Amino acid sequence: MINDLWYKNAIIYCLSIATYLDADGDGIGDFQGLMSRLDYLQGIGVTALWLMPFQPSPGRDDGYDIADYYGVNPRFGTLGDFVEFTKGCRQRGLRVMIDLVVNHTSDQHPWFQEARRDPKSKYRDWYVWSKKKPKNAASGIVFPGVQKSTWTYDDVAKAYYFHRFYDFQPDLNTANPEVQAEILKIMGFWLQLGVCGFRMDAVPFVISSKGAKVTKPEEDYEMLRTFSQFLSWREGDAIILGEANVLPDTDMRYFGSAGERMQMMFNFEVNQHLFLAMATEDSRPLKKAMLSTKRRPATAQWGLFLRNHDELDLGRLEVQERNAVFAAFGPDPDMQLYNRGIRRRPAPMLEGDRRRLELAYSLMMTLPGTPVIRYGDEIGMGDDLKLAERNCARTPMQWSTEPHAGFTKSDKPVMPVISSGAYGFEHVNVAAQRRDPDSLLDWMERIIRMRKEVPEIGWGDFSFISAQAREVLIMRYDWRNNSVLFVHNLSSVPREVTFSVTSGQQESCTLINLLAENHSQPVAGDKHRILLEPYGYRWYRVCGLDYLLNRSPM
Repeated sequence: MINDLWYKNAIIYCLSIATYLDADGDGIGDFQGLMSRLDYLQGIGVTALWLMPFQPSPGRDDGYDIADYYGVNPRFGTLGDFVEFTKGCRQRGLRVMIDLVVNHTSDQHPWFQEARRDPKSKYRDWYVWSKKKPKNAASGIVFPGVQKSTWTYDDVAKAYYFHRFYDFQPDLNTANPEVQAEILKIMGFWLQLGVCGFRMDAVPFVISSKGAKVTKPEEDYEMLRTFSQFLSWREGDAIILGEANVLPDTDMRYFGSAGERMQMMFNFEVNQHLFLAMATEDSRPLKKAMLSTKRRPATAQWGLFLRNHDELDLGRLEVQERNAVFAAFGPDPDMQLYNRGIRRRPAPMLEGDRRRLELAYSLMMTLPGTPVIRYGDEIGMGDDLKLAERNCARTPMQWSTEPHAGFTKSDKPVMPVISSGAYGFEHVNVAAQRRDPDSLLDWMERIIRMRKEVPEIGWGDFSFISAQAREVLIMRYDWRNNSVLFVHNLSSVPREVTFSVTSGQQESCTLINLLAENHSQPVAGDKHRILLEPYGYRWYRVCGLDYLLNRSPM
């Protein structure tokens, strides 16, 4: 059953081909370079790769302005290179997921170019038009401070077109059955070339109604069911991982009551409250977010992350809460973005404090769902705040102390490598950390390996155990007659906690530490007393290491 739903116990690694490794020396990463690093990815223990867009594109939005859904940007390689890549991944037990960006296209896409030239073309109805500029053109802006309108006038079409994002990304009319059929063709094409899943960009905007007269968009959730059924028909275990930053009371509409719509979604609610909990040293906001997103179908799964390729979005927090996170992790205005988020990587946000970094990743690895790691975070890469908007956290991977961090032999990479300060490639790189048994990379490999050995997190039900201290979070998972328990101290000072493990015959048994030798024996019956260092954490298996013998069939 574990293999049937592979995403339940996966470790997903997100990367941009453009900034990972350049094999031909032209200053931009490509599939040949990525192929040469598959052994590294296999070595750190990841099980699935999520590739950001690599299709032909003008490149005005890091490839999210796609100009051809059925090709590979020549700067990255060819379709043949992509097929060789997916084959190489399969040989190493790695699955490949790619971005599915179908809310909009580039304004250079042939569909849009024909639509604007010919009002009788079928592609005219593939986009959203208005003869007059709608009164609500300034509402629903995704990038405040950068974007001024969601409607732009086109001189050729003699009409306004709708764009939820930048003006060079016209929205597709996804309510059009022909557009939906094309989306299925796109998925089918890449499935045939070895893809096992899609990270669907901006899902709420894909399924929302669009038009000049739409004042309150309505979501067509059945569209998601159509996509999912197509995947099941074409490739039984293929999945969609949805980017849907929505309120908890709408989560089930995206998953479907029986999991018939989306297999996975990013848990933005938990992500935002995780940072609030760390900023305030208070576990209660995180507990509340976990409970509010607990309900999901048996086949559905959450994707858990610290940082992705966008800003750390804090838009769901109250103003006071958001200000607390800003003060802790992004106090300067140039560290913030769109009036709602922080544009830094985890390491500089946590001031390079190894204890806090380990705590943060230990939390991410033990939250209910599947961990998603952003490239470079396994070595504690920093950011370049001199770069515009979100590009500050999209700098090239730091492989070594060679010029341009070993990313390219070109004199001019697509984006500048971080080359000064504490996070410069001379100090933070893979080669150096490979040789250091106490490095963050070595720790990350060990924590990933251990995470794969506790399937209870991905499959089981969680509950909280009272620690009598708001700074300490104690989570327990139960699955198939086995239990694991995780303790985290969010505080900068030591905390001693006493708690009970009460579950039938497990009331008075040893807690086996999975990361060290200091196991916990019960005192005074079923009580356990643990001293946690500042930002300390413990991973325990309840009642010994013979759990495989005790595991029930279902």
